[in-house]
Amino acid sequence: MMDALAQFWHLTKACGRPASARISRWRALAQQIITLADSFVDLSDRELQSRSKDVRWRSKSGSSLRLLMPEAYALVREASRRVLGQKHYAVQLMGGIGLFEGGLAEMQTGEGKTLTATLPTFLRALPGRGCHVVTVNDYLAQRDCDLMRPVYEMLGMTVGCVISDSEPDQRRRAYGKDITYATSREIGFDFLRDRLKVGSKLDEAHRHRVFDQTEDTDDGPVQRGHYFALVDEADSVLIDDAVTPLIIGLERDKTTATEAILSWARDLVPQLLPAEDFLFDPSKRTVELTNAGTRKVVLTDKPSLLSSFDTEKLYVHVEQAVRARYAFEKGRDYVITKKQEISIVDESTGRTLEGRKWQAGLHQAIESKERVPITKETGEAARITVQTFFRRYENIAGMTGTGVQATKEFQHTYGLGVTTIPTHRRCVRQGLPTRIFATQEAKRNAVVPEIIRLYDAGRAILIGTPSVEASQVLGNALRERNIECLILNALFDEVEAEIVAQAGQPGRITIATNMAGRGTDIHLHEDVRKNGGLHVIATEMHTNRRIDRQLVGRAARQGDPGSFQFWLSLEDELFRYLPEKTLKRIQARANPNSAGELSRSWLRTFQRTQRTIENHERKHRSRMLKQEKSREKMCQAMGLDPYLELAE
Repeated sequence: MMDALAQFWHLTKACGRPASARISRWRALAQQIITLADSFVDLSDRELQSRSKDVRWRSKSGSSLRLLMPEAYALVREASRRVLGQKHYAVQLMGGIGLFEGGLAEMQTGEGKTLTATLPTFLRALPGRGCHVVTVNDYLAQRDCDLMRPVYEMLGMTVGCVISDSEPDQRRRAYGKDITYATSREIGFDFLRDRLKVGSKLDEAHRHRVFDQTEDTDDGPVQRGHYFALVDEADSVLIDDAVTPLIIGLERDKTTATEAILSWARDLVPQLLPAEDFLFDPSKRTVELTNAGTRKVVLTDKPSLLSSFDTEKLYVHVEQAVRARYAFEKGRDYVITKKQEISIVDESTGRTLEGRKWQAGLHQAIESKERVPITKETGEAARITVQTFFRRYENIAGMTGTGVQATKEFQHTYGLGVTTIPTHRRCVRQGLPTRIFATQEAKRNAVVPEIIRLYDAGRAILIGTPSVEASQVLGNALRERNIECLILNALFDEVEAEIVAQAGQPGRITIATNMAGRGTDIHLHEDVRKNGGLHVIATEMHTNRRIDRQLVGRAARQGDPGSFQFWLSLEDELFRYLPEKTLKRIQARANPNSAGELSRSWLRTFQRTQRTIENHERKHRSRMLKQEKSREKMCQAMGLDPYLELAE
């Protein structure tokens, strides 16, 4: 009753605006928590742990976590002060309240999301059903686990971490802890492996079971259910990777005939004419042979080894070979490792996706295109998409610096509302006018002198590029002028955090693909702060506004000075999604000056293209979700497991 009255009072105070009312209520509750935490200062460590045990006992006895929240959050704040020397700010407490209430908190870069996460994680861990803190890579999972472990342990909680090289017994013990840090990939694949072991009875038999943490059986499931997930960089995991399938593969035998058909299809592609022999949709990356194309495939000479393949199989391999050539570029979509392997690059982060392969023979077609050793094609023993997996959790929350643009999608797909949390200090970030050019060359000729000017002025510079190749081209252009820079891209994933952390040092120029290094703060050197702070140069618009915001958000964190500017051209990768005729029509209208620069009115063309791509991707995810719901419903009616029996 009192809670309802408080909500009504704050709604009235906010003139009926729900978002403002939530912020008002959370701010008042945060002040209560701070007052309560201050009263814990005089308690001994033993007394603080006793209070924590009492709260945990009450939660297991059926007390509402909502009622326990103020005391639990106050305990975490005081424990953090003692072991880390850091006290949660009011805005971090507000973020923690929002995360507990089943929402997504948009907190700007540098606002301390890692520390904020300790609040709802501790509270949700009280009943003893396990909490999963989800990060975007192994490095961040291990880092955050090690950083926050002392806070949890002071309050009597156990903490585990699952990374890619964890053994099954290590995974089982980690999931048996109160709190488990891991990536979405590892948690999802562990779910599928458990499914293969136990089947669909896993849902009922293991969801609420809190097994002994010392259990070391080899044949049982490693997880104990899906009670609560707190997802860091939630837009990257829950939106950008939403339809990414997690697949347990079954390797198929590789034969000489398989390699022969891949080579034959690769060599045939240059003879096929776009629009005449095949239709290519760049926005969907799909290829379809025309009638003329199918005739050419049938009539082309073939090695005798291909006699075992039917005509339909030939069509499929040729279409995949065309996709490999026209839809996937080295340095943008994949890189070739030192071991001569094709490694997929995540478009939204710039990181390589270790262990992942394209399906349906596409990966092998790209290997053939690049003339690297052909790997075995994989079938599917079990699969689930990221969005379907996270919808299985009873409770879910997320943190990100860029969530507002996807508010409707978060609500529709996961039932999560998005609330922007105020910054601890006022943001003084300065945005400079966007500059637009007709060609990439004209843009590069203009941006390099600007980088040198900022370098001479004592600024630290972070440059965002869309691909590995683009980062290397720009880096070479700077080095030709004897300007040293550090290139952070998918080829150097293992040191990205260290490079990003040093991006605020004097005279430092860092070139990064998209948002490699997400989750790592850039701390400014005092000399850089005096000279205007970090300057971010975005050399292209991304296909998604959230990625642009994430890059821009690296500057001017926590009240620091900083600035950003976009540099665009009509040859940018953003336009590769447009039909060729449309793109040529746009470029024909350009009337650049002698330096190749266009008026800023062209910015509307970029924004319109970006919105079109965003809408297309959002509709694709929505269609996939409907198909998955329908598939699950059909499987339930047939008594099948939707993650096993229908995997191909």
